[in-house]
Amino acid sequence: MKYQEIGSSGVEASRIAMGVMRMAGKTRDEAREIAQAALDCGMNFFDSADIYGAGESSRVLGQALHDLGVNRQDVVLQTKFGIAPDFSGKRNGIYDFSRDHLLSSLEAELDRLQTDYVDFVLLHRLDALCELDELGQTMAEIVDSGMARHIGVSNMGPWSCEMLQANLDQKLEVNQLQFGLCHAGMVRVQMHENMDDDAAADRDGGALAYSQLTGMTIQAWSPLQYGMFAGTFIDNDQFSELNQMLAELAEAKGVSKEAIAIAWILRHPARMQVISGSMNPERIRNIAAGAEVELSRQDWYDLYIAAGNDLP
Repeated sequence: MKYQEIGSSGVEASRIAMGVMRMAGKTRDEAREIAQAALDCGMNFFDSADIYGAGESSRVLGQALHDLGVNRQDVVLQTKFGIAPDFSGKRNGIYDFSRDHLLSSLEAELDRLQTDYVDFVLLHRLDALCELDELGQTMAEIVDSGMARHIGVSNMGPWSCEMLQANLDQKLEVNQLQFGLCHAGMVRVQMHENMDDDAAADRDGGALAYSQLTGMTIQAWSPLQYGMFAGTFIDNDQFSELNQMLAELAEAKGVSKEAIAIAWILRHPARMQVISGSMNPERIRNIAAGAEVELSRQDWYDLYIAAGNDLP
């Protein structure tokens, strides 16, 4: 495993992190095996959110790390808050950046994770009714109290980040965004600038360039997915050309297709961190191997084009 600094936080973390959205419902033994597989591969970063499994994912993770006797200082814990779904289904879910909601959500997460602090807490999706002064005071309170050491955002564009940052005392260190071979809009739009085709449409507001300019770390979620939770492109007949190229490179480098797809993300000079959500220990090991794979410039572009992208 290779490691990198997250933003400018001084925190050194594995380039591939374990995302636990799907950990809810795992038995105690299963969760322990999953967490151990990640740790054995050198993953020291675990990402959760208060809404994952209605909080159950964080609880299961916290118990697994406790059962394994993991030293708190040896792992990096991250959670997200600000989304307030109604799990009863009786009313619409909302986004909520109010002080009361954020503090109560984070306190509950710390309890579920069996820790007194998280290394990073991210604002999950922008609350349209966010009161910026209140948010700034709340995030300062969270950091000053020691509940979280660093802050960031998820699924936000540059102008949203700028708006928030102007009202925060702490630097936004992270932006968690979907990115991968089959969700590559952030790089595609840069190569189609000044063109009149669909690929020139900017849906991310220049998030990739912004992260490189500001030193924010992009955390790539759903790296093996296409669309919005549509499924994986690995071994998917819809992506036969891509899978053929992944297989050829995997054979040449002695790794899995998953490892090649992960290496493609890590090859970008923005130094993204990948969030892997697999709950399969074997696949976790396959994905982790991607941190050690070196792709050439030709490899990177060949994979990009095989995924259905083009160069103008």
